[in-house]
Amino acid sequence: MSTPEPALRDALLAAVPSLRAFAISLSGQVDRADDLVQDTLLRALSNIDRFERGTNLNAWLFTILRNLFHSEYRKRRREVEDPEGSYASHLASPPEQGAKLDLADLRVALTKLPPDQREALLLVGAAGLPYEDVAAIMNCAVGTVKSRVNRARLRLAQLLGFDGVEDLGPDRLTRAAIHTSA
Repeated sequence: MSTPEPALRDALLAAVPSLRAFAISLSGQVDRADDLVQDTLLRALSNIDRFERGTNLNAWLFTILRNLFHSEYRKRRREVEDPEGSYASHLASPPEQGAKLDLADLRVALTKLPPDQREALLLVGAAGLPYEDVAAIMNCAVGTVKSRVNRARLRLAQLLGFDGVEDLGPDRLTRAAIHTSA
């Protein structure tokens, strides 16, 4: 992590009170808000090379904070309290070998996509960027990004041999084994 130039460092520090107020309004908890602001600043500093000088630093920081909050909210929403472990005792995990092989297949298939489709798909699907931001990054229209992502998804499904939703996730045998053991 490189140290930002003094003017940028001062601007980051000047944004802290506003970031903290926004974080408190989102989380409703001062401690959680302070953690969010700290995580935001760490993320901003580690990606400071991605910040485009001359643009709105506060908007960039607020976007980082908001995204961190929503990511954590989604993660916490899936968590279940289980102090006695009764819920956990009924859980089963599918084997991981298939997922590793699927990931290797995906990597190979991604290399077979045209570069513009691959870039659009990775920015939207993997990085989670909105179409508008991807359009700005790729210097093209939003409709073009949507079209590239759609074509990339269809081509990936074809390359990976997916016929339908049932092809996603564990195979029938693994699903049956998990269902029987649970």
